Order: sequence, then structure tokens, then C-alpha cells
Amino acid sequence: MQTAGSIGVFDSGYGGLTVLKEIVKKLPQYNYIYLGDNARSPYGNRSFETVHQYTKECVEWFFNQGCHLVILACNTASAKALRTIQQNYLPIHHPNKRVLGVIRPTTEVIGNFTKSNHIGVLATTGTVQSNSYPIEINKFFPNVIVHQQACPMWVPLIENNEHNKKGADFFVKEYIDAMDKQNPNIDTVLLACTHYPLLLNKIKEYTPIGTKIITQGEIVANSLKDYLQRHQEIEALCSKRFERDFYTTDSTDDFDKHATVFYGETIASKLARV
Repeated sequence: MQTAGSIGVFDSGYGGLTVLKEIVKKLPQYNYIYLGDNARSPYGNRSFETVHQYTKECVEWFFNQGCHLVILACNTASAKALRTIQQNYLPIHHPNKRVLGVIRPTTEVIGNFTKSNHIGVLATTGTVQSNSYPIEINKFFPNVIVHQQACPMWVPLIENNEHNKKGADFFVKEYIDAMDKQNPNIDTVLLACTHYPLLLNKIKEYTPIGTKIITQGEIVANSLKDYLQRHQEIEALCSKRFERDFYTTDSTDDFDKHATVFYGETIASKLARV
């Protein structure tokens, strides 16, 4: 008889808290553990091999905390590490545990939002280089054309709490203009990094009127609810005591200060040794 454990939610830094916030809103009864690998973030510009190694180490940490299900609430980790972990690592080392990402749930529905069949994807350099979004969207919506734009300055701006200042406007406008130049028919823009919702107001300001801007939190939360309904053997191993625990691999004081902005509530984190 396996002991029930928390649902793990992972990100390289703070962005996954925007996803956890929506998951908790949709499924408040479960226990959740959040881990931000802040000591090694950002992941966006790191190699596939490095992201895979870091992500695998953090997944193993969650399993050691008793988690049976881990959500990679990080697009870069989902793009560069998830498939290898699912196909090569879990079957050998943890056949009864599950790791899910944010790309698949998003690509299953994103095509429903566009009328022009042109979607813009704003993401980190690593996610863009992986080509995960065009590949996955094509599986579900073969008529949709995906236009990707890397936004390497956005995560540093957000994590240094500069995103609401006037200086951030230059970089928001620069990347959105670059995306618009790819194709004027883009009518739907996906924020394919969980940090980017904090820039939502500025993004709206510089995107053409009428453009749909899609964030991932609610999509992932709905997908998780559906997954747990379809996989009762996993659902039964998820503790339901309404508990939330937060961990970081770096300074807890810094994490708590920044994390509150992402999560919308005061957080008291603990140090994780991954």
C-alpha cells in the first residue's frame, strides 16, 4: 500500500507560481509542494543536456518528498527535458510515478482560439529553439501556422522586479513588433513562459487591438483536473488536506519577497537541497 503524497509543481524560478495559483483555484483540496530552482535559474538559455540534468534532479527531489505526480510548470523544462524523463527515466527508475508538463495541455486547445490560423508564440530562447510548440500544435491543428518569437530579456526583467517600470516597455514592444513583422495575420498570441503573465498589461498595450492573448495557468489547471479524473490510480495517491509547501534552492528571503508577486499571497518558503 503506497502512502499518499502532495502534487509537486516545479519551475526553474518563480513563474510556475502563476500556474500553481490557477491549479489551487481549480483543485483546492489537494496538497501541493512547489519547488523553484532559483540557485540555477534561468533555464531559458541553457543547453538541452543541462536543463535535462537539472530537471531530473528536481523531479527526484519531489519523489523523495513522497510525491507521486509532478507538474513541470516551466516551458523550458517541458520542452527540453520532459519527454526524455517520461520515456527513458521513469519506466526504469519510477514506473509508478508520473511527470506532466505545460506544453501538451496548451497545444491541445490553442488552435480553438484563432480564426486566421496564425498564432504567435512568445517564449524563452530555449523553448523557441526546441521547436516544441510548432511540432505539438501541428499534431492537433495541422492548418495552424505558428510564428515564434524569443524574448530573452523578459524573465530577467520580471525576476528583478523591473517589469512594471517604464524601462521594460522598450523590450516588450521590441519583441512584439518583431513577432508582428513575421505575419500581420496573427490574431492569437500565446505567452509560452509562466513568467510572462506578469507582463500582461504591457503586452496588451503593444499588441494589435483584437488580438487574443492566452496564458497557460487556467489551461493547465483544467488539464490536470481532467487527468486526475481519468487516472484514478494516480488521484488516489494525492493527499487531500488543503496543504501548500514552498521550497527554493536559493535564499528563502529573496524567494518569499518575489514569490508573493507571482502567487498573490504571502509565502514562507523552506530551503531545498537538490
